[in-house]
Amino acid sequence: MRIAFDCEQCGANYKVEADRAGQKAICRSCGAELRVPVPPPPNESPATVLRHEERTKPFELVTGDGEQIDAIVEHIEAHVGQVTMVFHEIVSDLVHIDVHHVPPEPGREFHTLITTGMSDKPMNVPDGAEDFRYAELVICLPPDWKLTKEDFANEENYWPIRLIKSLARLPHEYDTWIGPGHSIPNGGDDPQPYADNTRLCCAIIVPAVRFGEKFLRLETSDERVINFYSIWPILPDETEFKLKHGYDELMDRLLSREVSDLIDVQRRSAVARRGWWPFGK
Repeated sequence: MRIAFDCEQCGANYKVEADRAGQKAICRSCGAELRVPVPPPPNESPATVLRHEERTKPFELVTGDGEQIDAIVEHIEAHVGQVTMVFHEIVSDLVHIDVHHVPPEPGREFHTLITTGMSDKPMNVPDGAEDFRYAELVICLPPDWKLTKEDFANEENYWPIRLIKSLARLPHEYDTWIGPGHSIPNGGDDPQPYADNTRLCCAIIVPAVRFGEKFLRLETSDERVINFYSIWPILPDETEFKLKHGYDELMDRLLSREVSDLIDVQRRSAVARRGWWPFGK
């Protein structure tokens, strides 16, 4: 998959590999600074927000697909790093969601959490988006994030695990799908912070370009293609900005303010006026 875009200053055309999404570049024609766009969602409005009514599906006890788990873990270890711990799901509803942990190491100074099980069943994608039926999710956390069982008694430590598991199960609960550009607010029309120590309250889904193009998709032995997406938690005003201006505009703002998929619970808004910040940091 390649990304096509134009220089806004002189109109020069470029095509680059998907792993360059979000990176800065210099136009060879006019010398202007460019930023490679992050691909928008297929066949849907870039302002798509997933909301749903109360779940009507009954509980369905399931177990994991060991062969598929092994294939995904092999893919993770080939492109991200060694999985050293798994947050296993004891009782699973609809799909068996485990969260695999790749710890920080030199050159990759952050925790990486990646699901297995979301791709056990296809999502209900719209016509023309059949290549997006299967997915797994990724969250990146700073190296000092607390990830022990004892730490998880505090929601300020546990909420990323809760978020990644709930989003991985959501499309199967409500016969929908999630893909690049979708927004999922925490709490519906009135998004609530994920924990008391942060104002982050909504997740947007972005291709997991941090780990390179080869990581983005995995073709399994049964010929399903699994897409890997990063979860980017965003702030209330950023959520409103996306609804008004769309995914591309929000991504431009986030990337221009050096916001990435690495979660910072106290970061500043990317859409607030420069030099104005009412919350201290």
